[in-house]
Amino acid sequence: MRYLETFICLPPGVPSGSWARVFLERVFEEYRWFQPMRYGYASLKERIDPERIDYAALIAFYDEWKTVTVAARTDRDYFLLDPARPNVPPYTGSILWKTSGKEAEKSRWRAAHLRQVSEIMQSAGSPLAQAGLDEDFERKTHRLVPNPDGFGRRLVPTVRDYSEGLTGVYWRNFFGPPFVRLFGERLASLPEGCTKEELGGGVVLVQPYEDPSMAGTHEGVRRERSLIEHLGPDCFYDHERHLKPTRLPDLPPVSASTVWPGAV
Repeated sequence: MRYLETFICLPPGVPSGSWARVFLERVFEEYRWFQPMRYGYASLKERIDPERIDYAALIAFYDEWKTVTVAARTDRDYFLLDPARPNVPPYTGSILWKTSGKEAEKSRWRAAHLRQVSEIMQSAGSPLAQAGLDEDFERKTHRLVPNPDGFGRRLVPTVRDYSEGLTGVYWRNFFGPPFVRLFGERLASLPEGCTKEELGGGVVLVQPYEDPSMAGTHEGVRRERSLIEHLGPDCFYDHERHLKPTRLPDLPPVSASTVWPGAV
């Protein structure tokens, strides 16, 4: 099955349990992403009664581990709330949501996806979200390099997190204020075939093509390259020469006193 992946970047720090509860209630009661059946972290051993979701148990798990994965009965649908804990780089926190790529064929689902991602971004103070086929994320976010000892190869990230710039453009690119400022007037007009929509709260959607299955095709690659050239190739990872971006978003400094925007 081809997965559609939505990756919502989070600001530094760990959101409060009260914010996480509001997020969970919104996902399951308003957005209805899927019927939750399992949760956990490395394994999904804990069970959920979808008719009577025990949010207190979910938040207790989140408060203990500072992360939680919730899934449907099968692995077709799941999400991972994984903020940047104190022992990891500060800009690596994210919400990862996966579902079947067939969902994007439905116009009603696509419209709801725009609204839901934008609302979550604004609630969390997210600077960036991206959506596309999981295989497109795989080829743009990691690459194989030889091991130092000369035996075998290993996967390394092209760009570790959004503080180092962008891995590329995807089917849907939700740019929050730091990236809107980075691109500036270049967002005022886009290459032919690309669409732009202002979603509120400083979030701007940029979409190089209508159908996520165009990623990796000749036309899809052409449109992505045209958009990258327009916005500024120095903002994106160079996959041909394996060079990291040199023009980066202006992010506030991180310190021990940094307060997560979603904390209450």
